[in-house]
Amino acid sequence: MICFEKVSKQIGNFSLQNISFMLPKGYIMGLIGENGAGKTSLLNLILGLYRPDNGTVRIFDREYEKEECNIRNRIGFVLLDPDLFFGNVRLMDHADQIGKYYADYDRDILQKYCSEFSLDVRKKWKKLSKGERLKFQLAFALSHQPQLLVLDEPTANFDPEFRKRFFHILTQFISDGEHSVILATHQLYELDRIADYITFLHQGRLLYSGEKEALTDMYRMVKGEACRVDLLKKERIVCNEENAYAGSALVRHTDKDTYDSKLTVSTPSLEEIMYYLIKGVDHYGKNDLE
Repeated sequence: MICFEKVSKQIGNFSLQNISFMLPKGYIMGLIGENGAGKTSLLNLILGLYRPDNGTVRIFDREYEKEECNIRNRIGFVLLDPDLFFGNVRLMDHADQIGKYYADYDRDILQKYCSEFSLDVRKKWKKLSKGERLKFQLAFALSHQPQLLVLDEPTANFDPEFRKRFFHILTQFISDGEHSVILATHQLYELDRIADYITFLHQGRLLYSGEKEALTDMYRMVKGEACRVDLLKKERIVCNEENAYAGSALVRHTDKDTYDSKLTVSTPSLEEIMYYLIKGVDHYGKNDLE
């Protein structure tokens, strides 16, 4: 679905540097990183809104320079601040005007999703809440039956009930093995549940891209008395925190490793991995995943 090969892009004072990763058919990829890490810039490259300064971006094994219309026709997207919609136009009129540019746009599918999402297609864009705007974007994206969904922070403005529905839609979308999703979000606990792959950016650099389980299996979260955490071999500790009494550390892990029985050891969440790896890079200047 997506292949980046040594892609670099300068955007003002910020740059993406030497990014390479792949997303195959039939999977959900979570795109993670702190604010300003480059997630939206990377999504803009996938959408063809930016072109790389160096390297190659291939979507559906095609390049924008040669098959832009073909690629755009097969991508659906939900963005935080889209330039696609105008305030005084009714939703269905908007959809019909834009839908004519997509070969597989289906008005009935749009109407079905708008009904499911409790959206009145007679309303104007400017009258919608943030959550409703995201829901309408999702309904429109699905209405032209894309193969790839590109989603930039969609869930922050969804209520808990719709968030469950949203993730059900994503799992259904990829269930035939022919569709994929790339989802940028700060809600990392959501990716713990649904993501198959993780791409992790920090300050425009790629720290990791690969299977989520492979990433979480590399590490363990260790917590307990500070003196006991301090006894861990220093070469295993990625980064740690402690006060006078308690300590915690993200440590490299293999199946042969043993731990003090007085310590609490668990598989780390994506949020813990991101926090400690970024702290390790920022404080010690070393990417543990290199």
